[in-house]
Amino acid sequence: MVVCIAEKPSVARDIARIIGATASHDGYMEGNGYQVTWTYGHLCTLKEPHDYTPAWKPWSLSALPMIPPRFGIKLINEQHITKQFAIIERLMQQADGIINCGDAGQEGELIQRWVMQKAQAKCPVKRLWISSMTDEAIREGFQQLKDQKLYEPLYLAGLSRAIGDWILGMNATRLYTLKYGQNRQVLSIGRVQTPTLALIVNRQKEIDHFKPEPYWVLSTVYRETLFTATKGKFTSKEEGQRSFALIKDQPFTVTKVEKKNGKEAPKPLYDLTSLQVDCNRKFGMSAELTLNTIQTLYEHKLTTYPRVDTQFLSDDIYPKCPQIMNGLFQTRFAGKAVYAELVRPLGGKPLPKTKRVFDSSKVTDHHAIIPTGIVANGLSDMERRVYDLIARRFISVFYPDCKFATTTVLGVANETEFKATGKQIIDPGWRVVAPLSSQAPLSSPLGGKSQLADSLSPQGEPEGASEEASDEEKTLPAFVKGESGPHEPTLTEKWTTPPPYYTEASLLRAMETAGKFVEDEELRAAMKENGIGRPSSRAGIIETLFKRHYIRRERKRLVATPTGMELIDLIKEELLKSCELTGIWEKKLRDIEHKKYDPAQFVEELKAQIAQIVSDVIRDSSNRHITGVSKENKASTQ
Repeated sequence: MVVCIAEKPSVARDIARIIGATASHDGYMEGNGYQVTWTYGHLCTLKEPHDYTPAWKPWSLSALPMIPPRFGIKLINEQHITKQFAIIERLMQQADGIINCGDAGQEGELIQRWVMQKAQAKCPVKRLWISSMTDEAIREGFQQLKDQKLYEPLYLAGLSRAIGDWILGMNATRLYTLKYGQNRQVLSIGRVQTPTLALIVNRQKEIDHFKPEPYWVLSTVYRETLFTATKGKFTSKEEGQRSFALIKDQPFTVTKVEKKNGKEAPKPLYDLTSLQVDCNRKFGMSAELTLNTIQTLYEHKLTTYPRVDTQFLSDDIYPKCPQIMNGLFQTRFAGKAVYAELVRPLGGKPLPKTKRVFDSSKVTDHHAIIPTGIVANGLSDMERRVYDLIARRFISVFYPDCKFATTTVLGVANETEFKATGKQIIDPGWRVVAPLSSQAPLSSPLGGKSQLADSLSPQGEPEGASEEASDEEKTLPAFVKGESGPHEPTLTEKWTTPPPYYTEASLLRAMETAGKFVEDEELRAAMKENGIGRPSSRAGIIETLFKRHYIRRERKRLVATPTGMELIDLIKEELLKSCELTGIWEKKLRDIEHKKYDPAQFVEELKAQIAQIVSDVIRDSSNRHITGVSKENKASTQ
């Protein structure tokens, strides 16, 4: 008998149906030579300190750093987990073979391997590795089962991550709580959590300490077109007034009219982070809510595996794209074939294949998030909006570039130069597929109704509006070099503004690029290797900061609480709060996954680092401590 183990009951039922295991039993399905069982996500976890020695149960500075001679795992102590594990253990010990059907990623590999280790499974193990849950994908996966040994580096990377989080989280949390918490509250420290909090705190300090300064901008209106002085802003009103006086009664003369044609390629396909960013900007959805929604779409077979950090497709997906387009063509929402007119122009000819979309060298375990081609129906409003983004992005990459003309007009008034630019769309190309940016936010995932005003910045503009507004068509009248006439100059006083508060969208981008808020797609892709956290874990990290009451939401803004601010101020050890250093750790974990770095070396480095941190903090003779109290604060080793 071959035992198949999936990550949740719903996935197990789908697999069982496909392979013919149709007889239901308590905790598993059976038939056709298979027994299909399941976990509930993590059944096992790393042992807690007191599991290694009773001396580590009380929190004591003298016991730090706690470094077990060998890390072990234990079953999570919950009744439904204990019951299900007993079933899994019995099946595995009697099995002729096991098929690991866990989620095809680092966390899925770790979950199932720990269960097999705890069950002391001795039989050969194969791996089901699929990127979607369609019936076709499951059948193909069972026809091409992999040897479990191929995924050993993936497991070692996940194990190294878990051990690293334990070493730093368990020790640093106890260390800071005992040294600076005054026994009033737990100060939760984490390898990814703390640098993320530091991003928010440092940005908030910039805003709090920002002193606005006035400046003056000289502009003029000629033929109902606004021209701005190329000299830039004036730092003193007197200087601006002098320039204004020089041009006030002088004619305006056009000195140059330049028209350039340009192209804009379709935006890349979605990875998890870019999808979370768009859902936050457009619909006000939190990163966690977006992840949960796309996970549901994946389990309903409508989209591919979501926890991905690539925006490319492998070459073997290309032959399947016409079938996916056909599924989108047939999809109807509220009786309307929403994608039919967008798909129709692509029919009757081969779909374009470019390196911007299809590049197997940019794909490791999974490709970008795309529809599966299964006709979508019965979606909630939230699911439909997320699905719509993915569907339109997929269709758009097969459309031609957007063609536009940029017109630049220069003019002078008494030797002061002015400039106006305009952009005219000649052929919208892929932009006809792009979703409307004017959709109102969903009902608030945070509780209560989310009015449009809740997504407004202090200036009354929607968050992310500038990005979308810059894309709008703006045409200029026809100007001729040498023409001249009257104009209406103005000198406008403006004030410098502080950097914006982080939103979940901009924080995700900053986490992805180790603290550098990067919008440029190519540069962002190049910096992903050094991001903090994994795409699948970043939403959970942000939620952890909320749960610890280190940050709170104000509309779309993420604001540090006094406790969060104090905690970052307390931490003098750069290793604990530096995005760049944490990004380097993440790079090492990815290198472990790709067999470029030794997992034992990663763990040994962390052991040495935490020993140094413990020594430095214990020797601290200052009287620093946390003054605020958050009763809800609990320990976290994330």
